[in-house]
Amino acid sequence: MSSVKLHSAEVVGIDGEIIDVEIDLSPGLFSLSIVGLADKAVDESRHRIAAAIKNSGARQPQKKNHHVTVSLAPADLKKEGPAFDLPIALAYLLVSGQTKFDPKGKLFLGELALDGSLRPIHGGLALAIAAKEAGFTELYVPCGNGKEAALAGDIHVFEVPTLLAALYHLEKKELLPESSPPALETLLSKTLSYNDFADVRGQETAKRALEIAAAGAHNIILSGPPGSGKTLLSRALPSILPPPSREEIIEITKIHSIVGTATKQGGVVAERPFRSPHHTASHIALVGGGTFPRPGEITLAHRGILFMDEFPEFDKRVLEALRQPLEDRVISVSRAKGSITYPANILLVGAMNPCPCGNLGNPQKECVCAPHHVERYARKISGPITDRIDLWVDVDAVEHEKLAASTSTGESSRVVQQRVITARDKQTERFKKTRITTNSEMGPRHIETFCKLSPAVNTILTNAARTFNLSARAYHRVIKLARTIADLEGSEEIEENHVLEAAQYRPKVRN
Repeated sequence: MSSVKLHSAEVVGIDGEIIDVEIDLSPGLFSLSIVGLADKAVDESRHRIAAAIKNSGARQPQKKNHHVTVSLAPADLKKEGPAFDLPIALAYLLVSGQTKFDPKGKLFLGELALDGSLRPIHGGLALAIAAKEAGFTELYVPCGNGKEAALAGDIHVFEVPTLLAALYHLEKKELLPESSPPALETLLSKTLSYNDFADVRGQETAKRALEIAAAGAHNIILSGPPGSGKTLLSRALPSILPPPSREEIIEITKIHSIVGTATKQGGVVAERPFRSPHHTASHIALVGGGTFPRPGEITLAHRGILFMDEFPEFDKRVLEALRQPLEDRVISVSRAKGSITYPANILLVGAMNPCPCGNLGNPQKECVCAPHHVERYARKISGPITDRIDLWVDVDAVEHEKLAASTSTGESSRVVQQRVITARDKQTERFKKTRITTNSEMGPRHIETFCKLSPAVNTILTNAARTFNLSARAYHRVIKLARTIADLEGSEEIEENHVLEAAQYRPKVRN
């Protein structure tokens, strides 16, 4: 046998791409070349592979007078990362006659250490899904990637500790145990360290707004003086969100596996993300991309919360980049080498001061900002971004008497979460024949179908739209918000009070 072909995969965007690993031996002075647009990590694998083969007790390539050519196909796709080490090593051992096994239906992933052990890789779940969809029946991954890869389902996943263990299994000498995903109930039963609504003194209006935001996945901005509790409230929001479904866990884990954070959490991310980038974060850090494209903070918050503290202090380019994900639930990154679309179904939570000094409207402290400074600060948030925020909430300073109280009289997060889950269940039933799941995702056609208004309610909405000078987008967002308020109250119809409450969350002054 002078040539063999095994299969591997790599991540492109957030999806896996199947890579054919072909190896050929030909007579002549020893050399080992890797072709197929391999990056430095792949090109250096020849040294890792040679040492791993030697330390596993096999005959390393340098001991034979032959030329070894490794081809990674398709040839026009850039190959990145060390995940091809294992298939290249196995292919060499197979083509050189040092082992015998049938590679059909098998896909191999893993970085080799010099002693022959395997190190975990990034993107295990995305690659497992690609392997399953391509018709592979067995997947071999390093220890630490088995649980996340098994989430793909309908494919046999084996965690491989060493190159020698892989050989023993493939030769049927010593079989490896099959990996299985953790039970969903076990994952969701873990106690998460979020702030509890009961820990927040006062701020009942803000709590009500956050409950509405959680129930319909509506974007929200909290504005108030420093120390009024905006950050505390925002960090309590995850505690009232419904737990993710199995499909959402797969989506979240797939994204976080690509950047390596899933491995740190045991392989599976079973909680909704809460991402809090600093206001000095760059455009690429938020949006994604780079020389080797990776998801940004917006995508890492998919199916969870993107918390942007000091909202107006973010670079204007970063704020304007929010337009597409807030409207389309995806974000497209276009570069000279191609375009990638990342998922970005986020709940945006922003916190900001009413002015640069933070004391505008504060009865306890005087604002020292010049009028033109206040105006310039407000105009950092453009009209299109303002339109895409559903709830604008003023958070006043908390009275000292409430802070000094020994116990909190507010509801716990668990109580509020049950109301949110009930409202989400109504939306799941409502949209079961569509591709959307929450009220905030409704388009004009969905609004016509699911948000019919009585003449009296329509009159109130029209008057509110004139009063606040609402754009068409903001007009529809008021309707969607009213639908969520009605769901929280268990009402099948949108009533007058629902529209009035939804309208009051629009900003009082347009930028």
